[in-house]
Amino acid sequence: MASGAQLSVTDQRLTTRHPVDLPMIGEHRRLGDVMLHVTNLSTTGFMVKGEVALQRGERITIRLQHIGRIEAFLVWSDGGRAGFQFERILRNDDFLLMIKSMQSNPKFHRTR
Repeated sequence: MASGAQLSVTDQRLTTRHPVDLPMIGEHRRLGDVMLHVTNLSTTGFMVKGEVALQRGERITIRLQHIGRIEAFLVWSDGGRAGFQFERILRNDDFLLMIKSMQSNPKFHRTR
């Protein structure tokens, strides 16, 4: 039996990414709570900064404002960054509400 994720969402790298500076806790079945530092979000996934103790295809569950709980799969990791793909594409109207609420909150503004 093959291990890893059987992703149903196709690779859509042309999806607009929104830069964020968002600390987040992911839930992993083996590791429990995993601290993440999300640096960008799109309707298909997100990127984190920092090392993650996961293998390609492993799942975590995160909670997003206006979206709720959603599972994501580790697609790649390299040099202190990692990319996750959501189990499903987020509804555009919910995604825009989430981004708008983050932009209005200085806590989520990216520091340079």
